[in-house]
Amino acid sequence: MSAGSLSALDRIDRAILRLLQHDCTLTVGEVAERVGLSQTPCWRRIQRLEEAGIIARRVALLDGRKLGLGLTVFVAIRTDKHEQSWLDRFAAAARDFEEIQEIHRLTGEIDYLMRVVVPDIAAYDAFYKRLIAAVPLSDVTSSFSMEAIKSTTELPIPKG
Repeated sequence: MSAGSLSALDRIDRAILRLLQHDCTLTVGEVAERVGLSQTPCWRRIQRLEEAGIIARRVALLDGRKLGLGLTVFVAIRTDKHEQSWLDRFAAAARDFEEIQEIHRLTGEIDYLMRVVVPDIAAYDAFYKRLIAAVPLSDVTSSFSMEAIKSTTELPIPKG
């Protein structure tokens, strides 16, 4: 099974993935029943999906607000440094910041976009000061999320 092709997955594999990404606490028996298989073939399929790296890991999703982490900040970064050594330094520094949930390298006007989660503005300010001390940046623009209209971890797996 190729890890790079959705078309290589059959209808049952796709159904298993949809179920597990919605609720990874389902037992193999529950998944098997919902996709119309017995437990052993279902378990084998899940193992194949894990071995292929399609199922990267199984996690619990937490509610940040209930943990006092209610502020999401999108941080747009521009840099005038585009050599590999700077990127390596930036990536290494970013791994040390728990607050950074995602970083994307982009095309266009913005070089990098981060999603940062912190308790409040004061915590973001402390994060920002540590960030700019860790690696040279040309321009940093922060946008504070007022409301998450849609937020999901579920990838759009077609039923076909």
